[in-house]
Amino acid sequence: MKIERTDLPPYRHRLLLAGAAALGTAVPAFSAPSAAADGPARPHPHEGRPTIVLIHGAFADASSWNAVVERLQRRGHHVLAPAVPLRGLTSDAAYIGSVLDTVPGPIVLVGHSYGGSVISLAAAGRPRVKALVYIAAFVPEIGESALELTDKYPGSTLAQATSAQYYPLPGGGQGEELVIEKKLFREQFAAGVPITTAQVMALGQRPIALAALREKATTAAWKKIPSWYLVATEDRNIPPVAEQWMAERAGAHTIRVRAPHAVAVSDPSPVTELILRAVRSTR
Repeated sequence: MKIERTDLPPYRHRLLLAGAAALGTAVPAFSAPSAAADGPARPHPHEGRPTIVLIHGAFADASSWNAVVERLQRRGHHVLAPAVPLRGLTSDAAYIGSVLDTVPGPIVLVGHSYGGSVISLAAAGRPRVKALVYIAAFVPEIGESALELTDKYPGSTLAQATSAQYYPLPGGGQGEELVIEKKLFREQFAAGVPITTAQVMALGQRPIALAALREKATTAAWKKIPSWYLVATEDRNIPPVAEQWMAERAGAHTIRVRAPHAVAVSDPSPVTELILRAVRSTR
């Protein structure tokens, strides 16, 4: 594993730059009491520390964070890793927003892959979210979709590795969703992950609705909230050059790790350390 650190100026002082995932049983997360979104926060079970909320992306589930959760909990942090429906960007963000509304005290919100799009919307209007951390993730501007950002630069082989399947819609008709072909999953999503682990991930992958990848962002919380970004330089889902460009545009504090798209599985230590840097910034 090779890590390159890129120190960027604080996000408020950067100009926008114009150019240019399931392991065994999930680690149980501490259950937080209910609190209003912006109302008085209840006493935090880990007083003085924010809750770290981990949002997975497409073709993965919450257990993709297991190794990161274990490391954060060993450090005494309160962690949540909710499941994302992966049905539509606005609805997914609304669901995660409802989870955030149950968390007392400050929050550090972390998104992987499509989860980056979700946190960019879910954090908007929730001032208790103090930091955003993007792990090989989308950071959309208003009006941009995940598919648009994937295609902004060459390098993604995701289209060739996925196949479509269909599911019934509540109002009738069918929706289209994508899965990564099992025989291609490790090479595409989790290169470097042990073969048996990648096989389990492939079998338990969560399909994502094509509509969710096409849906355009309606807000961009990263414009007002400090952000951190991990660029996975061996990523075959999102081109690393696109990741670097999005990180720079957001003015994010950035590191580069030689790792695949499933970096939280292959290299949980640098992922954890980047999250902890964001946590320390909230004190």
